[in-house]
Amino acid sequence: MEVKKSPKADLERKSPLFLSIGYVVTLALVLFAFEYGFKDDEDIQNFGAMNESVEETIDIPITEQPPPPPPKIQQPEIIEVPDEEEIEEDIEVDLDVEIDEETVIEEVQFEAEPVEEEVEQVFTIVEESASFPGGMDAWYQFLKKNLNYPSQARRMGIEGRVYVQFIVSKTGQLSDIKVVKGIGGGCDEEAVRVLKESPRWKPGKQRGRPVIQKMTFPIMFKLQ
Repeated sequence: MEVKKSPKADLERKSPLFLSIGYVVTLALVLFAFEYGFKDDEDIQNFGAMNESVEETIDIPITEQPPPPPPKIQQPEIIEVPDEEEIEEDIEVDLDVEIDEETVIEEVQFEAEPVEEEVEQVFTIVEESASFPGGMDAWYQFLKKNLNYPSQARRMGIEGRVYVQFIVSKTGQLSDIKVVKGIGGGCDEEAVRVLKESPRWKPGKQRGRPVIQKMTFPIMFKLQ
């Protein structure tokens, strides 16, 4: 009885498959061998490049240069000045003017400097004010005798005070008499006239000394 082989146990039918597997394994081994060899070469080349770079980066010691020499200090030159020579020769001076014993030398006259006039201070407020001699009662009596009521002011019925400003000097004289506030009707002119005929006043005093004072004084005009 002939024994027949099972078609599954026939190896010849699977030989192409085994041959393909063998080719694949062989190719894989060859590629692995080549790749390993190239890696070693690259490592060797990289190692050589690293050695070269290490050699190139070696620090070169800096050579110290000597400092520049200090500048030379020039000593000041001492120049000897020779002593002044005495002049033994006489110096002759020629003058155009002949001077005799009878010649009279005129004295040089210098012009006197102009004396600046001191401007005396005019006070408005002083310790002791200027006043009419005899006081206010004497002043009213003086006005009663010397003051004339202007006829124009009488006709117009003008009454009031005329304020007059004036300067009392150190000797009591009145000057610069003028009306600062008037009422008209001829009363302003009459007030100025009366003050011009006034006797000297007692001057104002500052620290016990007479001074110039500017005053403003009212003169009353009233109809009776």
